[in-house]
Amino acid sequence: MLKKNKQTKYIDLGLVDYKKAWDYQETLFNKIVEIKNINRESAPESQKPTINYLIFCEHPNVYTLGKSGSENNLLINAAQLQAKHAKFYKINRGGDITYHGPGQIVAYPIIDLDNFSLGLRDYIYKLEEAVIITLKDYNIKAERLKGATGVWLDTNDNAKTRKICSIGVRSSHWVTMHGFAFNINTKLNYFNYINPCGFTDKAVTSMEKELGSKVNFEKVKEKLKQSIADTFEMEII
Repeated sequence: MLKKNKQTKYIDLGLVDYKKAWDYQETLFNKIVEIKNINRESAPESQKPTINYLIFCEHPNVYTLGKSGSENNLLINAAQLQAKHAKFYKINRGGDITYHGPGQIVAYPIIDLDNFSLGLRDYIYKLEEAVIITLKDYNIKAERLKGATGVWLDTNDNAKTRKICSIGVRSSHWVTMHGFAFNINTKLNYFNYINPCGFTDKAVTSMEKELGSKVNFEKVKEKLKQSIADTFEMEII
């Protein structure tokens, strides 16, 4: 039986164009799927372990719409998008519309779920858990919201409930791509031009807004990376 490989290569792309990062994800994703397909046709002694990747980056202003989303949740037209120096893409993840921009950690785990003995629901749960643990280090109490993915604050008070992290993933052949967007020092006004994740009655927040001052972005990245490693029991390389 092929040994499960929990080694995960960490890649920090910094500030990168959304389409460029998406194409890069597709390349890594297809590489893993190809190995799995070859393994399926190979004798056990010839099979190769699959590789896992964890990508962190930021994007210039961009709105992305998932497969199940509605374009009606983008509240501005093409000319207004251009005036706000923002782009718009329809993409192949689940979920509705969201915003990415500077000051936000966007994480793309491209992993073989078979290596971690996980189904998709447990995978998303662990992503949420890693963010919740990271926020706890900053004395921000975060939790899950029933019936919705992502990480939320004040879920017991509908008038105050707000989202700090959005999740939208794709999985095929038990390999994942896309991931989550975690608001650190994000310009929240850009969320005013969409119904975030399709919600019309939920606010969006950031660590900066909750704490009242800018947060050390690189320090949060390190804490988040460690939280993901601990939650998934992965070895970051």
